[in-house]
Amino acid sequence: MNSISHNPNSQSQSNNSKTPNSNSKTQHSKLNTQNSTLNTQIWYAIYTSPRAEKKVYAELVNKGITVYLPLLRTLKRWSDRKKWVEEPLFRSYIFVNINQGRYFDVLNTPGVVRYITFEGKAVPVPEKQIEAIRYYLNDSSPEIIPSEISLVPGQEVEIIRGPLQGLIGSLVDIQGRQKVRILIDALGQYLHLTVSINDLRICR
Repeated sequence: MNSISHNPNSQSQSNNSKTPNSNSKTQHSKLNTQNSTLNTQIWYAIYTSPRAEKKVYAELVNKGITVYLPLLRTLKRWSDRKKWVEEPLFRSYIFVNINQGRYFDVLNTPGVVRYITFEGKAVPVPEKQIEAIRYYLNDSSPEIIPSEISLVPGQEVEIIRGPLQGLIGSLVDIQGRQKVRILIDALGQYLHLTVSINDLRICR
């Protein structure tokens, strides 16, 4: 998409100071750093009113905000019928990818209660953890490929290949299947991922 921008300050600066001194260069460098920080897109977790996750999702989308609502397909059973429905993986939680300029746009959205914070500051969610959630929801629990590597539950392991490369978790045994337990720090909740043993290494 093409765009045209106009900075009214740029023309006056070029007219008034054709040979900027070292102080103006330093100030310009600091300003660029500040602008870069303000424009950096970061994932955050927000807490919503009960059962308002999908409504908040729609509101944020209408505002043009990048938002992620992990949904888990589950089978609901009633006495007379059953139906597949999509429910939030983390109840009352939703993720937004924003820069600082849109912080309050999110907070002022109907149904949003607060950001997940630590010591008064919104807690960033690493991109790798967002990828881990997507991976978890797409997990069809493939068979583990045989390997000479010997792993036992409780060991700390690192994923060394694929989209989750660099994530560290602990090995657990669930119903006879080895999975990697990953902590989503901002939520204090765990995901159990099926990862090929060949894509793991033991953390020393």
